[in-house]
Amino acid sequence: MDTETTKSPPKEPSKYGTFSGVFVPNVLTILGVILFMRSGWVVGQAGVYNTLIILLIANTISLLTALSLSAIATNTKVGGGGAYFLISRSLGLEIGGSIGVPLFLAQAVSVAFYIIGFTESLTAFFPEMDTRLIAMCTLVIIFGVSWVSSDLAIKAQNLILIVLVLSLLSFFFGFKPGNFLSENWSASYAPGFDFWMVFAIFFPAVTGVMAGASMSGDLKDPSKSIPKGTLWAVIITFIVYAGQILWLGKSAPRADLVGNALVMEEISAFGPLIYAGLWAATISSAIASLLGAPRTLQALAMDGVFPRFLAKKSGPKGEPRMALIVSGLLAAACIILGDLNLIAPIISMFFLATYGMVNLVAGIERWVANPSFRPTFKVRGIFSIAGAAGCMFVMFLWNPWASIAAAALMLGLYVFLTTRQY
Repeated sequence: MDTETTKSPPKEPSKYGTFSGVFVPNVLTILGVILFMRSGWVVGQAGVYNTLIILLIANTISLLTALSLSAIATNTKVGGGGAYFLISRSLGLEIGGSIGVPLFLAQAVSVAFYIIGFTESLTAFFPEMDTRLIAMCTLVIIFGVSWVSSDLAIKAQNLILIVLVLSLLSFFFGFKPGNFLSENWSASYAPGFDFWMVFAIFFPAVTGVMAGASMSGDLKDPSKSIPKGTLWAVIITFIVYAGQILWLGKSAPRADLVGNALVMEEISAFGPLIYAGLWAATISSAIASLLGAPRTLQALAMDGVFPRFLAKKSGPKGEPRMALIVSGLLAAACIILGDLNLIAPIISMFFLATYGMVNLVAGIERWVANPSFRPTFKVRGIFSIAGAAGCMFVMFLWNPWASIAAAALMLGLYVFLTTRQY
């Protein structure tokens, strides 16, 4: 009789489907602070007509990026690391690392951005509170949820999506006397603003198309879920923003649109739900970033770009806890610094550079007819190249100096990685 103790096999990590793993993180990241606090101002400045054009241009860039991402994701077996994995396996570790490191930094610092945005929105109710202390407490809670398991974080995001939907329903079912659509149809820019400046302010609203792709290593079928979940997220959020622009233009005078950051509350059938939606949007974006950053860092560590101990998986479901600790500490450091306005443009450049590189990879692979590039989701090369050009255009439109700084950092990383031995 065998007296040896039989060890039970380790529990398999949870794998997520298209809805929870890709669609929900993308939607919650796209429908964020801009939706609740800046869309009214954009409509008040650019008018309904020009704002719809701004949305169309911005969403076209976002859609082209989603198409390129879908093509690359269906060309090869996708591992963990999201955009970093896709780029590094297509163009090599050096180029992948030069994009992956800034992408990780952008994801980790974004956690602090979203949390600070959440705490600052609370000052309307608690003007005497210590926002930095509340921000740190919020980070600890979100970190704890992510530490226990990504299952809990994903479930939290699903609940947050319900709050966001209720908030939007309250807004769209709100009714105020009067119709201001004709008054708000044309632009009325304040001194110092023009179409492209307002465009640059609005553009972050449509970013976030890679929040789901960051969970690539935790998906049941990445090559199926990433294209489907990403494209549906882009389409649904475009409809939401278009409807919001028209409803804002109809329901509020221009002075309220420009002067009241939370004009949606005045229009809403039940105003408190707008605050709930705003808080849900910021917290969900922070959760998505704190799920994505450790997985990007873990993939970089597995390839030797960072120390390999950061690639360690821990817990019963193989969570990237060492990478999570580093991500959390970086977010905490940014919260302690408080004012992130100085580095905000560079962080935005890193995201745009990643989107541009994904487009460029898909375009080049298609144009040179690489025999190893055979995606099941086919996109014409001209569309991907147009997406890359659009990302570059927005980068320099937004902040030329930040674009140069981001490009210099990525070039420096590339040169450094080419000299390393792996």
